Amino acid sequence: MEVTCLLLLALIPFHCQGQGVYAPAQAQIVHAGQACVVKEDNISERVYTIREGDTLVLQCLVTGHPRPQVRWTKTAGSASDKFQETSVFNETLRIERIARTQGGRYYCKAENGVGVPAIKSIRVDVQSMKNATFQITPDVIKESENIQLGQDLKLSCHVDAVPQEKVTYQWFKNGKPARMSKRLLLTRNDPELPAVTSSLELIDLHFSDYGTYLCVASFPGAPVPDLSVEVNISSETVPPTISVPKGRAVVTVREGSPAELQCEVRGKPRPPVLWSRVDKDAALLPSGLPLEETSDGKLRLERVSRDMSGTYRCQTARYNGFNVRPREAQVQLNVQFPPEVEPSSQDVRQALGRPVLLRCSLLRGSPQRISSAVWRFKGQLLPPPPAVPVAAEAPDHSELRLDAVTRDSSGSYECSVSNDVGSAACLFQVSAKAYSPEFYFDTPNPTRSHKLSKNYSYVLQWTQREPDAVDPLLNYRLSVHQLNQQNAMVKAIPVRRVEKGQLLEYILTDLRVPHSYEVRLTPYTTFGAGDTASRIIHYIEPINSPNLSDNTCHFEDEKICGYTQDLTDNFDWTRQNALTQNPKRSPNTGPPTDISGTPEGYYMFIETSRPRELGDRARLVSPLYNASAKFYCVSFFYHMYGKHIGSLNLLVRSRNRGALDTHAWSLSGNKGNVWQQAHVPINPSGPFQIIFEGVRGSGYLGDIAIDDVTLKKGECPRKQMDPNKVVVMPGSGAPWQPRPQLWGPVAIFLLALQR
Repeated sequence: MEVTCLLLLALIPFHCQGQGVYAPAQAQIVHAGQACVVKEDNISERVYTIREGDTLVLQCLVTGHPRPQVRWTKTAGSASDKFQETSVFNETLRIERIARTQGGRYYCKAENGVGVPAIKSIRVDVQSMKNATFQITPDVIKESENIQLGQDLKLSCHVDAVPQEKVTYQWFKNGKPARMSKRLLLTRNDPELPAVTSSLELIDLHFSDYGTYLCVASFPGAPVPDLSVEVNISSETVPPTISVPKGRAVVTVREGSPAELQCEVRGKPRPPVLWSRVDKDAALLPSGLPLEETSDGKLRLERVSRDMSGTYRCQTARYNGFNVRPREAQVQLNVQFPPEVEPSSQDVRQALGRPVLLRCSLLRGSPQRISSAVWRFKGQLLPPPPAVPVAAEAPDHSELRLDAVTRDSSGSYECSVSNDVGSAACLFQVSAKAYSPEFYFDTPNPTRSHKLSKNYSYVLQWTQREPDAVDPLLNYRLSVHQLNQQNAMVKAIPVRRVEKGQLLEYILTDLRVPHSYEVRLTPYTTFGAGDTASRIIHYIEPINSPNLSDNTCHFEDEKICGYTQDLTDNFDWTRQNALTQNPKRSPNTGPPTDISGTPEGYYMFIETSRPRELGDRARLVSPLYNASAKFYCVSFFYHMYGKHIGSLNLLVRSRNRGALDTHAWSLSGNKGNVWQQAHVPINPSGPFQIIFEGVRGSGYLGDIAIDDVTLKKGECPRKQMDPNKVVVMPGSGAPWQPRPQLWGPVAIFLLALQR
């Protein structure tokens, strides 16, 4: 039987100022699916247009420690799916077969309790098509609202379609095509009506003009059937009236029940009734639309919810009837629902012997009052607490005071609050045990291998959640076992005072390559064991920290020395050599070979041809290095040849408190068909990465390349670069002349300090 032995080294607390390794949430929205239009205007308004029936996919990319929680919400569109209430707690929002009513503004909110939440939004527009409608417009000049002989009359026909401009119209009277005359005018795009609307205008209405008029809309070249609408003009054609039936002005129902709001409309032709919300803070109907059309004047609501309470307006439509001032009336809907309380669930931690006040508050309810409040401890009924003195007749909360937290008084408390409709409960879990640790997953190069023994060690780091909420921590209980194995190594880790945000560290040794292990960490106080946190650690081939030898990256391996492409830039760096170059690549820009001059040698470069645009950026990010020295020197060769050369920047990303990028060196413009070397001093204050940023210039003759990147401890050399390490490219003209050493702004600052 194989016995695994783990050696747990001494605790190395890492004291940090402020919040330590905690970092606030950051978020970015990316979209996918079959998009019609995706654009950003000059005020950064993000608009995503999608066809009705397609799949909407939105993803919220987040960073921060602790890991942020993502919540999707929407401010406009359909409420039938309860999207506003339930929300979606997921980094990816997916809506299959999106409907027109589901358009609106979608918000991604990421928060982790550190700083303010990160909120990003995008507007989603959904394309759709509607049926044909007509309008009867009496004589506008004479301000008439009735059809009268001797006055003018206009009939209008409109179809909402995509694309709108391809719709054609044809008019018929009593089954025969309507022909233009001095008293019958046909127009298109009437400025008083919606775009692409056809109108038939009768001048000086005669009795002979009475009859049935038919408007036919067609879509030439599209597999869509013709749409038509019919209107009868006679002496019986009269404008509408609307009213609320007696006893139906106020409708009161309980939540979950159906409701019917009714308005009676009269007139010939009888127009549709449009329903809308009067409340300013509830502009949308339950269907998610600002207006909803009914033919019988009844708005039917199934399973009403509390957010449907309010005043509803019914009014006559100005289409499929008279185009006159709308007639309207109002109906009040009252929805009764059980109380909502806060907190619904709360974890209360307190040190032993200290008092605790539990408070259950009424947020909302209908009726808005508490009729009774009952407290229970571990399911057992407690005596009623003292009455809460309030100025109003109906209390809005109930309180329970515990004089001291003890082992006996720790446990589950429940407060049940009732009104005339139902009840809701506040749940409290009272305890003096410590919160769980928070594992730190951004440890730079946590794996350290020992090739001779086939073992590896792992740097385990964590912070303690709210250490001051309970009694001081005495120690941690660390349990480590190999996956798929039963035996575990258990160790007690004594600690001194632990502060919030303080990064704690333990090194696990003699882990077997390439096995993975489960780590369980439990804090202990005088109360006993706290909450346990667990994680899986995996063996990862370590990336060595920079040293004085063998740390030059020639980009000869596909892994490119652990460098990665930045996911937030516009395009990527490309690895190539003279043998893999595109034979149709742009001439007069870019190097023909790497710094060695051999066709097999690789280098990294940015391709600035289409579809690249001015200002596009490509970032190449190094592995994360532990800072073990005060100064480092970054040396590299660059090639900037072409009349459209943009800029090459070197940035340093500090990771000791989140991610902070600072410029260390920058160079712009055409520098000739030659490899040149730069030495850039940096002085990172903690774990860091270096970033090569290539910026596209004004045209396609702007390829930039880098090669032979070296990172060494100590200061940069003060000598000019070695002429033997400069390569003059064929066709570059005169031989290379030594150039002064290139220094970034950081180097100038350091030299000034030394002098």
